Amino acid sequence: MPWPWNKKNDGVDMKPLETITVLEFSTMITASLASMMLAEQGARVIKVEPMAMGDPMRYIGSRKEDISALFANCNRGKESLRIDLKSELGIQVIKDMMPSVDIVIHNFRPGVMDRIGLGSEALRALNPKLIYAAISGFGTTGPMRDAPAYDPIIQAHAGIAATQGQGDQPAFMRTLLCDKITGYTACQAVTSALFMRERTGMGQHIDLSMIDSGLFFIFLDGFQNHTLLSDDHERAGMLIDILYDPWVCSDGGVVISAGSYEMQKRFLTSIDMPHLLDDPRFATFENQMRHIQTLKALVAERCKELSCDDMVARLRAVDVPCAKVMTREEVLAQAQLEANGCVDVYDHPIAGKSRRILAPPMFGGERLQPGTGAPGHGEHSQQVLESFGLSDTTIDELKAKAVVT
Repeated sequence: MPWPWNKKNDGVDMKPLETITVLEFSTMITASLASMMLAEQGARVIKVEPMAMGDPMRYIGSRKEDISALFANCNRGKESLRIDLKSELGIQVIKDMMPSVDIVIHNFRPGVMDRIGLGSEALRALNPKLIYAAISGFGTTGPMRDAPAYDPIIQAHAGIAATQGQGDQPAFMRTLLCDKITGYTACQAVTSALFMRERTGMGQHIDLSMIDSGLFFIFLDGFQNHTLLSDDHERAGMLIDILYDPWVCSDGGVVISAGSYEMQKRFLTSIDMPHLLDDPRFATFENQMRHIQTLKALVAERCKELSCDDMVARLRAVDVPCAKVMTREEVLAQAQLEANGCVDVYDHPIAGKSRRILAPPMFGGERLQPGTGAPGHGEHSQQVLESFGLSDTTIDELKAKAVVT
């Protein structure tokens, strides 16, 4: 069945968040990713960028002109408004837009937007239906309120580095994990506020910090031994210590998720080591988990004798969940991804031929098609201002005063 909103009355495809307008004030990942996901679901997202260089993410890593790969991945489907927010005229232009805006989202430090006149109270006074989402690193109160926040800093503070490490040696997730999970959390919070607005007619202020988002994300499994606080509870090995070490084969690594005694039995039998099941230490699943490191050490030498393909074939033949640890090139070449239709290659007007991953949700069995690629700096200033009712004369005056370009 097609999902109920997938067609307008005139037969044109429609996305869930069409008619919603978002103003994004941000640099780097968190707010950019959140608003990109809103854009993928149909919202009009206007990225408000400063005059000099815009979002510095434009120039980090692989890039062509002012479109880096990172910027392209976080900002597709948006319009770019290049405006001077250090001028009273620029601030007034933003305020004049407010009656037609549904969501404002930013990731500046606490107090910055208030100081320039674009804080939550000021803008929601102009539009009581406005949803205002403020993302910070550590929150709006407390001793680290004003501290700079970057992903590895938050990984350290949220316990992610401790969770990934072995023993007393911390390790970091080599990805912008806290940035991204904060973006996802912000997107969920904003859409929840949109639903509440449908019920009440009123907007909402949302505060969200990276440290809270990171800890909330890692806590359910990473803090298993810091959850139950009664003295009489039984402590056990961490699930993450069992699942995530790859088995080293002769030509790479294989990861195995044998989460029951029957699976462990089939695993050991398939690699010609069923005799281990006669050892009292491994005769039950509970005992296996209690002596998991010993079991892994015994099996490790056998795995080194097998190739990845041989190991995977043996395990899949007896229905033990497993996978070869793939390279990035192997990931993108998977037949499963082709079947899912989630990898797309397109032509960007500035960056040229580019790859993108389409939004995961499918509505009524149909994948939402992406909008345009990421915008050039100030690419849409003229048309954005026109769409909010500014005359050509007014826009020309703003350009002459270098308030917009």
